[in-house]
Parts: sequence; C-alpha cells; structure tokens
Amino acid sequence: MGVTGEPVSPVRSRERFLLGEPVETGVRSPILHSWERCRLLGLSPDQTELPYRDDFDPDSRLVRAAGPVLDQLAARFAGSRMNVSLADAAGTVLQRRFGEPELARRLPPIQAVPGFVFAERFAGTNGIGLALAERRLVQVYGAEHFAERSQSNACCAVPVRNQLNGLVEGVLCFGYPRSDEDPALTALIRRAAESIERRLTEQSSQRERALLRSYLDARAHAGADGQPAAAGGAIPYTIAYSAADPSGALLDPRDESVLKERAAELISSTQRAAVEVTLLHGRRATLLSRPVTSGTGIEGIAVEAVLTDGEPAARRSTALSTVGAAPAATPAAPPTPPAPAAHSAPQTPQTPQTPQAPQAPPGPHAAPAADRNGAGPDHDRADRAARRLVLVGEPEVGRYALAARRRLELLAEASARIGTTLDVHRTARELAEVAVPGLADYVTVDVPEAVLRGEEPPDNAGPVRRTVVHGIRDDHPFHPEGSPVELRPGTPHLRCLADGKAVVEADLAAGGWLARGPDPAAALGGHPVHSLVAVPLLARGGLLGVACFYRSEDPAPFADDDTWLAQELCARAALCMDNARQYTREHTLALALQRSLLPHRLPEQGAVEVAHRYLPAESGVGGDWFDVIPLSGTRVALLVGDVVGHGLHAAATMGRLRTAARNFAELELAPDELLTHLDNLLVRLDREEGGESDTGSAGIVGATCLYVIYDPTTRECTMARAGHLPPAVVRPDGSVDFPELPAGPPLGLGGLPFETAAIDLPEGSTLVLYTDGLVEDRHRDIDAALEDLRRALAHPGRTPEDTCRSVIDAVAPDHPDDDIALLAARIHTLPAERIAAWDVPADPARVGEIRAAATRTLTEWGLEEPAFAVELLLSELVTNAVRYGGEPIQVRMIHDRTLICEVSDGSSTAPHLRRAAGTDEGGRGLFLVAQLSQAWGTRYTPRGKVIWAECALDAA
Repeated sequence: MGVTGEPVSPVRSRERFLLGEPVETGVRSPILHSWERCRLLGLSPDQTELPYRDDFDPDSRLVRAAGPVLDQLAARFAGSRMNVSLADAAGTVLQRRFGEPELARRLPPIQAVPGFVFAERFAGTNGIGLALAERRLVQVYGAEHFAERSQSNACCAVPVRNQLNGLVEGVLCFGYPRSDEDPALTALIRRAAESIERRLTEQSSQRERALLRSYLDARAHAGADGQPAAAGGAIPYTIAYSAADPSGALLDPRDESVLKERAAELISSTQRAAVEVTLLHGRRATLLSRPVTSGTGIEGIAVEAVLTDGEPAARRSTALSTVGAAPAATPAAPPTPPAPAAHSAPQTPQTPQTPQAPQAPPGPHAAPAADRNGAGPDHDRADRAARRLVLVGEPEVGRYALAARRRLELLAEASARIGTTLDVHRTARELAEVAVPGLADYVTVDVPEAVLRGEEPPDNAGPVRRTVVHGIRDDHPFHPEGSPVELRPGTPHLRCLADGKAVVEADLAAGGWLARGPDPAAALGGHPVHSLVAVPLLARGGLLGVACFYRSEDPAPFADDDTWLAQELCARAALCMDNARQYTREHTLALALQRSLLPHRLPEQGAVEVAHRYLPAESGVGGDWFDVIPLSGTRVALLVGDVVGHGLHAAATMGRLRTAARNFAELELAPDELLTHLDNLLVRLDREEGGESDTGSAGIVGATCLYVIYDPTTRECTMARAGHLPPAVVRPDGSVDFPELPAGPPLGLGGLPFETAAIDLPEGSTLVLYTDGLVEDRHRDIDAALEDLRRALAHPGRTPEDTCRSVIDAVAPDHPDDDIALLAARIHTLPAERIAAWDVPADPARVGEIRAAATRTLTEWGLEEPAFAVELLLSELVTNAVRYGGEPIQVRMIHDRTLICEVSDGSSTAPHLRRAAGTDEGGRGLFLVAQLSQAWGTRYTPRGKVIWAECALDAA
C-alpha cells in the first residue's frame, strides 16, 4: 500500500496541489516540500526533456568503486524489471544496470542511457533528485513523482558518501514498477551503498600506501634508515620512529598528539614548510613537509620530525645542518636493487635490509657521502637518529582530518560557551557566536514569541521573531533583531519547522526560493550567501525555533559533516534554551505573584509623603515586601520585610505575612506586639507544613521585618525590628543617621521578645526603609554599602521620589542577587491649631460643656456642617467614658482629611457594638456612633484605651 493506505500514490492530493489548493494530509512532508520547490522553480509536470551531459568521467573513482557492486546487483535482479542507476553528486547518471537486458532497449533513452541529469531542479520530484535534496534514503511512489512521465514507476534511492570527508559522492537508485514493491529493498540498497563507500575508502588507503612506498624508497636510496611503525594496511597516521633512535620511544603521548596535529596542518597546506614545535620537558622538534609523488603519479606530502632538544649539541647541530639533504620523493622508482616483496602487497612496506645502504643518484637533493665539515659517517648516524616520519598523505585528506579536529574543538568550545545564563535570547546569541566563523559566516535564530515569554512552544509553526543575527560582517543582509519574520511555503525555514528536521541547501541560487524567503536581501549586495543549513531547535519534544547557518565568503557549501555539527550545536543550545524558557516562565509567574501581593496604589493619608521602589532579583523572585497602612488618629504605619529564600514559595509566604500584618495593624497593636503575632504565625505555618511543602520545597525558614508607626500630632516615631536592618533618617539639614534599635530575632524562631524604641523627628525629615538586597552584596562590604547609602541620602530638600531614584542609582547592585524593597517617607506635622483637647471630670453634668466647646471649635475651623453629628458622637462617647471608664478622661478633636473625635479613659475594657432589643434601656449608643461616623474603633494605650470616630468634613 502507499503512504496514505491507498492502492496507488496520492493522486488526488497531487491534483489539489497543482490547482493551488492547500494539501495538509495524505502526502509525506518530504514529497510535499519537493513539490513546493518544483513549483517555485517553475517546473511543469508535463516537462519531458532533461539536460544531457557527455563530459562525465566514465572511469571516475565513484564508478570504479561501484562497478563490482552494480554487477552483483544486476546478477541478483536477473530476470526482473529492476533498473539500477548510479548518479554523481550533481544528479548525472553515470552507470545503469538492468535485471532484464531487454529493458535497455525498450525503455526511452532518458531512462536507459547514462548522462541524463535527474537533479530536482531539472527533473522534479524523483528518487535521485530527492535523495540529493534530503541527503538520506528516500522512496517515491507513482503520483508522488512531479513529472507525469514517471507516474507508473516507483523508486528507492540512497546517497553514497565519502567516509573520509562525509561529502555525498553520488546516489544509488533502484527503479521498478509499483507492483514489484518489496520491503526488503530498503535494507538491500543500504548495504549496497555501504559497500560502495567502503570501496571508496579502500581507494584512498591504496593511494596513501603508494605515497608511503615512494617516501620509503626515496629514504632508502638516500641512505636513511626510516622504518615505519604503522600496522600493515592502515593509513599511516602514526608517528614512525627510526630504529636507531631509542629516544623516540620516550616521547610523551601528548607530544605525539601535538606533532600529529601540526603535521596534519602542514599536509593540508600543500606547501613545503618548516615549523618549530615546543614539546614537554623543554624539548623542541622541527617539522618538515616534503612533496611526495608515487610511481603512478599520486601527489602527496610527507612530514618528518627532527628533535632539536634533548640531544648533544654537536649531534643536534650536525643533524639540523643537513636535514634538507635527503631527497623527499622521486617521480619514479630509482635505479636501485629490486624492491622488496612487501612493496607489491597491500600491506605497509618494510625498509629493505641490505649490508650497505644504496647510494642515491646525483641530483640537487642527493646526500653527500661525507659532511662538508668533515663529519663523515658520524653525520649519517646523526641524521638517521634525528629524523623520523610523522605523517604522509594527500592534501585533501589532510584537510579533512584538520576539519574534523576543528569540529571537535568547536563542540568542546560549545560545551563551555552555550548556556551560561538562564536567558533565551542570550543562549541563542551564544549559539551564533560559537558557530561564526568556525562553521558559518552568518547565523540567524528565529524563535516564536511565546517561547521568548517563557510559554510552552506552539504545536505548529506559527509567527516567529528574529532573535539573533550574527556574522562576520556588521552590514549583514538579514532582517534586524527583534523584527517579525514571515516564513513562506517552500522555504527551508518553514520546511524545517514543519518537519522538525534539518534542511540543507548546498546551492541557494539553484533553489529559487531565496528571493521569496524571509531575507531576500541575502541574495544581493556585495556578499550574497550561497549555502544554508536550517536546523530546528528541539528540546523535550517542543519546537523552540529555527537556527539558520549561512555561508558567504567561505566558498565550500555545507556538507553532511557540517550539518551534523550544526545539529549537535543546536541540540545543546535548544536544551539550554528550554531550561531558560522554563526558568523565564517560573520567574514570570513568581514575579506576577509577587507584584500582585504588593501594594498597587498607596493609600491616601496626610502624615507622610511616600515613594517606593521594588527590584526583583535576577536569580529568582524573593519574598521582599513593603506597605503603608493608615491608622487612627492620623497616624500611619510603615512596614518592610524579607522572607528568606526565592521562588513561588517565598512569594506566597510574603503574601501571608503582609496580609497578617495589615490585619494586626487594624487592631492598633504596638510595634513589638505586632511582631510577636507575626512570629507566632510564622512558627505555626512552619509547623503545619511539617518543614516541607507539598511541592517538595523547603518549609518556611524565617523572615525579617521592620515596623514603624509615626504620629504627626506628636512627631513621635515608634519602631521595632525583627532581624532587619534599621532605617535611615534624613534630617532637614541633610544629615543622615541610622537609629540604634533593639535588634530583635528574625521571625519564625518563636518565644523571643521584641522591643520598641521611640524617637522624635523634626518636620521635613525623611524615613528610608529598605531590605538587605540594597546593601548586602557578595562583591562589597556591607559597611561600605551603608556608607554609600549615607552619601546618597545626604541631600536636603529632596522629594521622596528623588530620594528613591538617587538611592537606586548609587547603591543598588547592577545585577542584584536578592530582591530590593525601598520605601522613602517624608514626614509632615499636624499644626497645633488644628488640634483641640479637653480634660473631662468624671461627672455626667459636664458632658454638655464638652459639646458646647466642641461646637465653638468647629465654628472656628469653619466646619459648621458636621457640628450636629459631632455633638451627638461626643455626647455618647463621653457619657460612656464617664459611666463605664475610669479617670483620666480626655476628649480630642483633630482636623485633618476627616474630622476625628477621640475619647480616652483609664479603663482597658472595650465596648462592643450590638443590636439592642426593643425592651432594652441601653445598648444603642455605639450603634448611633457607627451610623453617624464613617469609621470608628478602639485602640489601647499604656494608660487605658481610646475610642475614636471619623466624620466626613461635609457630614450633616
């Protein structure tokens, strides 16, 4: 059955596609993407002509390696309608084999004669073209072919790679009628391609062995005694020491690695050179590269090493002075005694053992019989002892080895440089910086906006945003960072996102999509790109975006090894990006919770003028908070606190404490009493959670808090702290001090007392409350930070807003490790002429006098409207104080934003509001007070209690 489960290929889907209708199901993604490319290239389904080339090499390395394999396949398929094709990397068919010889005569030339080009850009969707485009095994059935001429056929094709460099050398393709489909064909074609690849590698081994034989022949006939240590049949990428030099065995393996690495660079450079290399233990070596030509004309490079340290000075001088005398190569076998039998075998040859070393023919590279300085035989022994073979090979192979090593170095660098922060954008930039210029000239990273916000990756390829652009030049032709990117059908970007697989475009000019892609300017200008690898950023099953690697100045297109390297880099970066995304999500949630639990708008009150700042930590949201709570009698409470730890648990604990603190403040508790209640609450919460939360996080471990109450009628400031830093007081003249307050234990320890301190502040002073994140930092001493805070505050006349701004700019760390909460409050004093107070004897007859005095005062204040309501309030409150309270009794009226009436007495018994029955003679006084006022309550003092009530200034 076909891909869609139908007896034939998806004909209807192809018809819909050709009509321009969307095709979402019924077609495999590689086929659909190939159709889209064909449409962008302007191909027609009825196109029948293909380019024909007669200049291909019928005896190329690929043809020689594949010949025996193709013959075996022809024998296997004898009598069948199988058509076996071998094409090169450009899609040109080089060889064909047929199960039935008659097929070659019955089939049209386009399907029977070598030389026709089946690349996708000419032939449309077909096995050879699709295998080159996808760079993996593909199968194409019936109507999946773009051209109508191939509708009745099926094919299976697989790339053939060079195992040394990973490049695709060609394609092996099976063509057959759709009815002859066999599941075993895929395994068979894979094994056949692997056989061709092995034979290609053997060809390289034979070439290397031929070069080694030439080198040894030249050394033998020059009088040198270099005997390789390489095993027979292996490419001699091992250091070969002279048997006469026992010191060679003392080289450290790390020295050997260094010599081989530098030798590979010399071989890849294709030029004669001498390079000095520093080894361990102060030793030095000089590497010499020499051209080598085999008897069959294969050209290569041999690299010899000369140890220049660790030998007697005379020997070292003699060896180096004549190191260039020995011949490096001979174009043909020299006139010497017959070569040993090892030269004709495929094994690594051994040096001929003769009684006397043969003499080299005269020539510019011949070694003299005696040293020019008269060294004679000693010079020969020194030369034999000092020189040894390191590597021999072809420049191309050397480049492959060098490129492979650099890829490994790039992977090692990526492990150290990618993922240094929990930031999606920064991780994407680290990926680009690692890849340029080692892998690509330009890198772009496009990420969905949801991922940037920390949300789950979208299920489908939706809108993306250009997150990173990085390249070898700043004047790049790509959309700038931060801009939205439109991905159109047929582009490698969208194919990559849709399939979740890497897409390679070795020749962008031939694809036809670049001008229609997200960066059309990349095809123009002075440095157009020519090759692309698009790799999806996949992590934990989620698609985080796409990274595109472009080459512009590097002339070589991306090969398979480059693609695998890009995929490995992207896999590492994607995992780090997903970690950063999850952190971003949790950080955003914690920050949203934290901000929702902090005051959104400070309450209106006249006691202080307030400004505040809150800066979350970069490493994770903590439990810092602040609050401003209006109290009775025009007083105000200022509060800052810090829960130990970070994350959602700390933020949730902060919310509990802030809510509890507001509730306790409503009870008009003194600062030390309020901290005691918070301490008990935290101990109880920690006990209820059993030391560990349901989410597995540690239980509540403690918190610090500073609670301040300021009374503008007396300018008295009472405060208590629980393990918190004391506030800063900025006096009107600009002087700054930190009041000495009793330290108090942190909240959560339980059973330890807190103490309250009181100070008087002059009008215009500023109280600055802060959490430890402002002054405690691993990079500086806290005393120095407090001194910086003092200098930042020592400016008279600043508004609280200016104070907060200057403190954050001058004191706050650039990258805070802890949250910072800052509260600046400039105090105001209520004028004495807006306060009226009377002492009241415990005599009910004096209540009328108090009402009259209050009425006169209201008249003086211009508040005649609320006078009637105030008379009734004071009458009820004073009568209750006289009847149920104790002396001393005092009445006080305060003219502020509201009119406040207070009656204090010496009793600590508080009245309670209740609904009086119809037969009750009393119990209606507080009910009347509650109806006449907008708020009322009771607060306790060291000498008794105060019952207060607030009336609106326009109350009637």
